[in-house]
Amino acid sequence: MVNWSSFGSPKNIMSIDASTNSIAFGIYESGHLTHYGKVNFYGKVIYQKVGDASRKVNALMKEFSIDAIVIESAIHVNSQKSAISLSLVQGAILGAAQQNGVRDVVSCSPVAWQSWIGNNRLNKHEKELIKSKNPGRSASWYKDKERNFRKQRTMNYVNDKFNINIEDDDVADAVALGWYSVNNWVRLTGEPSNA
Repeated sequence: MVNWSSFGSPKNIMSIDASTNSIAFGIYESGHLTHYGKVNFYGKVIYQKVGDASRKVNALMKEFSIDAIVIESAIHVNSQKSAISLSLVQGAILGAAQQNGVRDVVSCSPVAWQSWIGNNRLNKHEKELIKSKNPGRSASWYKDKERNFRKQRTMNYVNDKFNINIEDDDVADAVALGWYSVNNWVRLTGEPSNA
């Protein structure tokens, strides 16, 4: 791992929000957002998806001269099977990074970048407002509504900040993660969770 603290952040950073079906990404060159998008993976079983992920991420990284990657760490995964599948996909991403000479990879918790852009958890008033406009729903329905509200808040932030029109919440998350990383690289690389 490169010690960037003596000269700031890397020149070209790729931020990644990975799932078992895709990666959403943002690319920052000298601190400026230059590219963003989403690459989907296909296969009947996870090992086919991982192979597809490896080929596609490798090809994507060949297009750009990436110095470092920041990948959103998985905080909550629904099942052990999902956790294993996501780990396999992240392994494919890391393998592609190594094949393409990426010098540094760090992880970042969603809470860190979300708080930094002002997208904290909903407060009591916001939760009550959702319930008053949608009475009689299940607890899981309200939780999903809160999640979607925060996803939209991230999309609004990214679209306003960069004067773009992203409609995919995963891509917006990747772009926001990248913006946090560009502005907080030394903090990110100093976190013990990145060891």
